[in-house]
Amino acid sequence: MRKTLPSALLAALLVAVVPIVHAADDAKAASTQDGADAFHLPPLPADAHVGQSVDVDGRTLKYTVTVGKLPVRDEKGTITGQVVFTAYTMPGKHRPVTFALNGGPGASSVYLNFGAIGPKRVNFGVDGANPSDPAVLHDNPGTWLGFTDLVFIDPIGTGYSRALVPQDKATKLFYSTDSDITYLSRIIYDWLVKNGRMESRKYLVGESYGGFRGPRITEYLQTQLGVAMNGVVLLSPYLDAAASDNDNVSPLPWMLTLPSIAAAHLEREHRLTADAMAPIIDYTRGDYAVTLMRGHTDPAATDAMIKKVTELTGLDPVFVKRSGGRIETQAYLREVYRSEGKLGSRYDSNVTAWDPFPYAPHQVGGDPILNGIIAPTTTAMVNFVTQTVGWKYDGRYSALSYDVNKAWHDDDDANEGSVKQLREAVANDPNLRVLIAHGWDDLSCPFMASVLIVDQMPDMGDPTRVQVKEYPGGHMFYTRPSSQAAFLQDVKAMYGAR
Repeated sequence: MRKTLPSALLAALLVAVVPIVHAADDAKAASTQDGADAFHLPPLPADAHVGQSVDVDGRTLKYTVTVGKLPVRDEKGTITGQVVFTAYTMPGKHRPVTFALNGGPGASSVYLNFGAIGPKRVNFGVDGANPSDPAVLHDNPGTWLGFTDLVFIDPIGTGYSRALVPQDKATKLFYSTDSDITYLSRIIYDWLVKNGRMESRKYLVGESYGGFRGPRITEYLQTQLGVAMNGVVLLSPYLDAAASDNDNVSPLPWMLTLPSIAAAHLEREHRLTADAMAPIIDYTRGDYAVTLMRGHTDPAATDAMIKKVTELTGLDPVFVKRSGGRIETQAYLREVYRSEGKLGSRYDSNVTAWDPFPYAPHQVGGDPILNGIIAPTTTAMVNFVTQTVGWKYDGRYSALSYDVNKAWHDDDDANEGSVKQLREAVANDPNLRVLIAHGWDDLSCPFMASVLIVDQMPDMGDPTRVQVKEYPGGHMFYTRPSSQAAFLQDVKAMYGAR
């Protein structure tokens, strides 16, 4: 889920599970210190651990899972919230550690954990996946655990993480751009200190609004907390909130989405390749942009553009002409499947669901992917945390919190996105490497935005330090095995792993 910002629019040694009675006793003993009693909340359990293994590429990786919590403190040292994390660690003094955040705002980290890079995965987010399918965890062939420890962080209001202050104060402390970056950066710092990992190589991965967080957290850690990341991976990032502004004049909003719509059409015809996409990208930032800026002053160019857009998208020529060659996302997602009575997802337009209100003037039903991922991910995570790891807590687990999303209020600089911080973080550290990864079919955070952003970055040494890679699929392209495998190889190259 991506927040609509003002202008635009988630051990090799087996370790016994901590006994539940001990976890409860420890939590009760600490409850007056962690702030839960003062706010009349049941205490969270003590950190719990369990040993597991995963088979990947003919190797058996033995690791320790830890589910635990870290306090959030205000300027007076009072605990105002508790962040729950899930960590996967293996023996090795010099192993890198990667911190993972999803987006929203309001999304927990379960999607990166059980979908993209954790050692186990559950099926979700692909065509044919149903919310009521068994939420069974399987070994994840795309896990990063072979070359880095993993720490998945759930921001306040997501997962089991919680505020320990009244709602109005929680909104002020946690649900805005600057405060979000500040406390999450401190959580990363505190985990490193608590676990003696300050000397480890450090990486950050953020998906969607987590990609918005990524450059800002990296730059804040560099300049305010004295922690330097070695690399940043941004999955389907939301980097420039203002890029979709002024769609009545600027060609940019339409330039961002046309290539993804064209990619979806190519995929439906089994013709989607990087070679097929290259001329589409060139056309988008060439003749298409110029024709849109000329407007009615060049009717011949407009007619040619509408013909070209019709060819690229496979849409009804009348629909394209009435749209002026400017294909609005939600209108497209209904139009492309209208004859089937279905809707496409803005997160991957080739994943569909039945349209419950096909004759309404505008889409009424929710997004096919967004509505379908909450049940399997919630079930899988609750069972994993409470049963497998033994972190016994009966509070609600929030995979995707619409309450947090609704409460979010943005600071004045939110609309500036994170491009400034991306440039500054790369300039601050000549060794920092950034991989920006997108699915071609994503209309929520289109890949073209990142292509244009990186093209405009100044030369700061090695041009490969900041790269954009695209893969078949959508916002969560890693749910497709072939795309996840290709992505894994690109990540390994950035980490220097074999």
